[in-house]
Amino acid sequence: MSLFDSSNAAYVQALYEEFARNPEAVPDEWRNFFAQGAEVAREAGLIVPEALVEADLDERAPASAAPATATAAALAEAESVRRLFPVVARAAAYLQAFREHGHQRAQIDPLGSEPPGHPQLDPSFFGTSREELEEIPASVVLGSDTHETLSAALLRLEKAYCGSVGYEFEHLEDPDRVSWLWEQVETGAHTQPLPEQEQLALLKRLTEVEGLEQFLHKAYLGQKRFSIEGTDMLVPMLDLAIEGAAEQGAEQIVMGMAHRGRLNVLAHGVCVPYDEVIGEFEGGAPEGGSLYVPDPGTGDVKYHHGAVGTHEVPGGGQVTVRLAPNPSDLEFVNPVVMGMARARQYSGDGRDAVRDPSRVVPILIHGDAAFAAEGVVAETLNLARLEGYTTGGTIHLLVNNQIGFTTSPRDGRSTRYSSDLAKGYDVPVVHVNADDPEACLSAMRLGMEYRRRYHDDFVIDLVGYRRHGHNEGDEPAYTHPRTYERIRAHPTVRTVWAETLVGRGVATAEQVEAIRDEVGERMRAAQEKARAAAAERGDEPQPDLDDAPAVAPPTTPVVGLETLTEINEAAVRVPDGFTVHPKLARQLSRRTDGFGPEAPVDWGHAEALALGSLLAEGIPVRLSGQDSQRGTFSHRHMVLHDVETGEEHLPLDHLGDARLEVYNSPLSETAALAFEYGYCVAVDRDMVLWEAQFGDFVNVAQPILDQFISSGRAKWNQHARLTLLLPHGYEGQGPEHSSARLERFLQLCAEDNIRVVYPTTPAQYFHLLRSQAHSPEERPLVVMTPKSLLRLPQATSQVRELAQGGFSSVIDDPDTGGRRDSVTRLVLCSGKFFYDLELSGRRDEATHTAIVRVERLYPFPTDELADVLAGYPALTEVFWAQEEPRNMGALSFVGPRLRAVVPRSVPLRYVARPERASPAEGKGADHVAKQAGLVSEALALEGPGG
Repeated sequence: MSLFDSSNAAYVQALYEEFARNPEAVPDEWRNFFAQGAEVAREAGLIVPEALVEADLDERAPASAAPATATAAALAEAESVRRLFPVVARAAAYLQAFREHGHQRAQIDPLGSEPPGHPQLDPSFFGTSREELEEIPASVVLGSDTHETLSAALLRLEKAYCGSVGYEFEHLEDPDRVSWLWEQVETGAHTQPLPEQEQLALLKRLTEVEGLEQFLHKAYLGQKRFSIEGTDMLVPMLDLAIEGAAEQGAEQIVMGMAHRGRLNVLAHGVCVPYDEVIGEFEGGAPEGGSLYVPDPGTGDVKYHHGAVGTHEVPGGGQVTVRLAPNPSDLEFVNPVVMGMARARQYSGDGRDAVRDPSRVVPILIHGDAAFAAEGVVAETLNLARLEGYTTGGTIHLLVNNQIGFTTSPRDGRSTRYSSDLAKGYDVPVVHVNADDPEACLSAMRLGMEYRRRYHDDFVIDLVGYRRHGHNEGDEPAYTHPRTYERIRAHPTVRTVWAETLVGRGVATAEQVEAIRDEVGERMRAAQEKARAAAAERGDEPQPDLDDAPAVAPPTTPVVGLETLTEINEAAVRVPDGFTVHPKLARQLSRRTDGFGPEAPVDWGHAEALALGSLLAEGIPVRLSGQDSQRGTFSHRHMVLHDVETGEEHLPLDHLGDARLEVYNSPLSETAALAFEYGYCVAVDRDMVLWEAQFGDFVNVAQPILDQFISSGRAKWNQHARLTLLLPHGYEGQGPEHSSARLERFLQLCAEDNIRVVYPTTPAQYFHLLRSQAHSPEERPLVVMTPKSLLRLPQATSQVRELAQGGFSSVIDDPDTGGRRDSVTRLVLCSGKFFYDLELSGRRDEATHTAIVRVERLYPFPTDELADVLAGYPALTEVFWAQEEPRNMGALSFVGPRLRAVVPRSVPLRYVARPERASPAEGKGADHVAKQAGLVSEALALEGPGG
């Protein structure tokens, strides 16, 4: 290492100050430099201590640079050092300029645009010249044993930093990482020359990549495929990443990408057979294949599909490669892949299961315009080092077309590079010319080694171009005529590499053509196979599914009182010497005092017992969300904190052998929810819950709800048991934090895709969580959870209700007793509004009214509700009552379904706030008045039928 490395500045300054106090305490090599005087020190960028400002050089020289016994040769050497000191300082700064700014001179654009350069990449900026630097041994600045001159060393470093690869890692905070990256680049450790056999293999691979695209372009002219052409080296780079991961012990690769180049990655990265890929152009992939989506399902377009395949590794061995399906919202798959990767990194379900990041490597393939512009990218990068989300490093590959649809970089981002966002997260960035195959492979080699060594993210910006328009039917010259004039005249990377090998004598022109012909023949054979499969399959339409199929209740094991007692004791147990906050200690003690069949159980208590019971049964539990360890409303306290030491303790973690994870998420909804969805997709048994701080926060994650959670099964046959906990209810706190937008979830419901519930009791919540974990049908569960009910005495259950029965989709009015024949008015409602009705203070006056709770809104409990209605023979009217406005809440969803259940002779009416643009009132007094009016209207306190 150089004595003048920027990362050593503080150390050098400290030595200089020590030299001012006691020259003998400083090592000889530093003493010789420091003895040259204050003026020279300032030139080197040092702050001169006051003790040296007036010091005479000759007075210090005998003690440091030239002892009295020095020979004439030693004195001459000291004089040489004194004279060269300023030059060395300038040379060191010039060297550092290559490290910091060399990427701005690198030839990274295959279309040949002139790099911007940087003033510091000229020695004159530092007041020196190449000729002056000829006098200095490189070892003085580089700190190595090299015998070359500094001028020769700088030429070598200029080639390393300003060739086809541009490096950005000076922004890293860890000096060890910076030094390691310097060494890799400046010694060329990652730029291994390819043996001739591998050069030929690379030619074959590039021919396959190009051959698939050109075959599809000719055979299916005008059909969209979003080709890879212009960044063809993506596939060989993925090959190297997969092989490198296998060498490092990986068993699986999990990848995510947008549509650009996806068909090529499916065929070559995931090893989906050509006939399946081509079959997508012939009417659909064959049944049972990697891309086939069985009934029920609508499927998806060919360039959104995911797949799982086996990648053969040279020298023996296999790696499972998974490409996650992705919708048109380009970057939203990123956190999904992160969740999938983390889940698969565990070696088992037990509490002591080890998560080994080397087992599964996540790779994310980005678009350049999307990486710079979509906020989910930043959210995903922020997850990378967080305890509950880290995956041991992700390889990020930017497929850089230098254009987004029709938008130029100058209109698409405010930064020089599309990758600049990553620098804010302390991630190294390498820019590489997509037309230099060897440079591309060296960049990937460096990235994989960095991940192995530091277990952290790495970004490779693959700078290429887009040979066609945004899709193959688009005319790009409308908006970028000059760019596409150059592209049309530009040879493909396969052509460039073939010419290189012929020039090196590694291959002949005849060999190049033979490889191309062989690939073309394979494509034609695959097409014939795909057409034969399509003809055999015919053109049978998919059957339509019923809107709400009958759902058999899952067989959920009953948790007996004795077991509940054991779980309850474990849920509050703390280690000896652990000090719980006094207020919390009193709260927890109430959960154990008098615990028995009649003991009250609130929501937080019921949840702890439910999750504890799952852990005791060997089912792993993962709960995350903003402030979920404690709970937004201080109701959960699943993680306890010692008030004296700050130590954390998870009481339930010591219950059974299953793994428990409880994490406070960052202030993110989109990436955090997508991560948990991906985690669910990758596991079979785990109970995974994500909680919004307030229900309306989930609005920010709408793309994840729309494009993954609600439709992933229909589009891609992707199953997930994810549970969403969304605090919902009107308490006079204003428009926000009132509504979790129940209506939006219900609008997404179809084809038995999700479960939506709005329970009213802790016992219902207990049974709901357990049935979700034990259900053989993996479906996302959306729960409208309470806020004010968390501590409402009337909204409690008894322990015996947990130890018997199960979740009820409909709860009949228990207070009608023997007067059911006199009930003329039936009010149907869900969730928190039930207590507004029940506890209004005038409930007893409504003797003609019964209140029935619809706890499960989807799948809609048609049969259960019909059975309840049959028990009220004198009904003259049925109301759906809700506190949300008429255009919100469940009304628009349940209305037609109720009409199908309620006899036509009975009027069906509604109680709700008027249609509004905003969910709730902004003033507390307005809320109270409106709520009271809704209650009176629902209970018809003015008399039957009034």
